[in-house]
Amino acid sequence: MAHDEVKHDYHLVNPSPWPLLGSMAMVVLAIGAVTYMKGLFGMPEGTWWLLAVGFAAVIYVMFGWWREVIKESRGGDHTPVVQIGLRYGMILFIASEIMFFVAWFWSFFEFSIFHGARVGGTFDATNPLYADALQAVGGQWPPAGVEVFDPFHLPLMNTLILLLSGTTVTAAHHALQHDNRKSAISMLAITIILGICFTGLQVLEYQHAGFSYDGTIYGSAFFMATGFHGAHVVIGTIFLTVCLIRLMTGGMSAKKHLGFEFAAWYWHFVDVVWLFLFAFVYVIPYLVLGH
Repeated sequence: MAHDEVKHDYHLVNPSPWPLLGSMAMVVLAIGAVTYMKGLFGMPEGTWWLLAVGFAAVIYVMFGWWREVIKESRGGDHTPVVQIGLRYGMILFIASEIMFFVAWFWSFFEFSIFHGARVGGTFDATNPLYADALQAVGGQWPPAGVEVFDPFHLPLMNTLILLLSGTTVTAAHHALQHDNRKSAISMLAITIILGICFTGLQVLEYQHAGFSYDGTIYGSAFFMATGFHGAHVVIGTIFLTVCLIRLMTGGMSAKKHLGFEFAAWYWHFVDVVWLFLFAFVYVIPYLVLGH
């Protein structure tokens, strides 16, 4: 029997240039980031064009690759069996993202719980890193001189915004499942607006920070954890915006909206990560200082 006559539930993808192009784009983006931050290959620090080229290439690959996936879906290639595999893939992706944030939480907890070891003389005094460690925490956590954020102002507002956005995206999904497209579009649009509001308040908060990224260990740990979460909020907002466009143009239905389901999963993941950030990075350091 000829290959094209075999009937099965699995989708055998056609040869695609996107994995190779994606790898090349990521390499250019990484080299561009290093060049921008530290200088490389004779290019001075602050050279931005290579970073911009890499970023544009990554965006192009993402657009082209996901466009092909949408075409496969419209062509009937996403059978129920294939959809199960796609769901497993998204679950594993979110699991990898969880471990990514575990690393940042781990570093923050290690700095906070064991800061006494850095000032109690347990390090080898001949180690040049010893003096740096002493200075980095200033004998306490948060380090002396660091003015932490009041979590019950902008951070609390952002927490309420994300919690509300979690309810609206769930309402949009529920409406779509019941083929109420008008309500689904409205709820999804509100979710996107809330995501944009969160990002705007995060930028405003950073502008009023009483510490810098390179000033203390606390600053670097804080901005890495919250900054990467902010990046995920932006990515999630873009994800939901694409779903909104597809929903408005008839690209999703009550029975076929796997992309929107994945976007909702991702958004809930972002919400949960923020709750941990709010509790352990904002509230507890603030209370430790006796406010």
